[in-house]
Amino acid sequence: MLGYYLCFSAYGFWLPNDPRGSWSTAVWVPHLRRYGKSTKVTTGRSLAHRRHDHARRLQAKTHLKYPAVQLTGVQARAVGRGFSQILALLQLAAYACSILPDHVHLVTGIHPHDGKTVIGFLKRAATRQLIAEGLHPLAQYRRASGDLPSPWTAGGWVVYLDTEEQLRERIRYVEENPVRAGLRFQWWSFVSPFKGRK
Repeated sequence: MLGYYLCFSAYGFWLPNDPRGSWSTAVWVPHLRRYGKSTKVTTGRSLAHRRHDHARRLQAKTHLKYPAVQLTGVQARAVGRGFSQILALLQLAAYACSILPDHVHLVTGIHPHDGKTVIGFLKRAATRQLIAEGLHPLAQYRRASGDLPSPWTAGGWVVYLDTEEQLRERIRYVEENPVRAGLRFQWWSFVSPFKGRK
């Protein structure tokens, strides 16, 4: 194995009953069950473009506890600074990264921790940085305990990359992702070029 392709979403972007599939095994929030059962998938291919009832999906989002998170450019930069810190601490190479308003893509090298654990590290580091900079998107929803709700959904999507061809294909996909979404090309200081197997 040469690396991980990691994808995770901001709160409210990809619900557990999304008709295009999710990584959830259950819909735990009772008032969202009316919009469908959990749609766990096992494929490594993206199902984002699968046809579905867009209006019904948006209607389900109106029943969330908090508004769906949409990161601004300033917030995305803070997320990137959080990533930079944790990747350096983990001594984990990042070969591509795109931070979109409602989800994140990264291609990294391998690590003793599995991909899902790495996603957890990334989310926590990004959240700490958002709080440190006073940019947490759900800051107005602070709980009585003083805690803030997570700006991220639970879980994430991991594809283990075994060949240079797979890794380079995912790097291209991640690099092109912001442009396909109508945003500018992104450059992150913590991203280094993949130079091939040594």
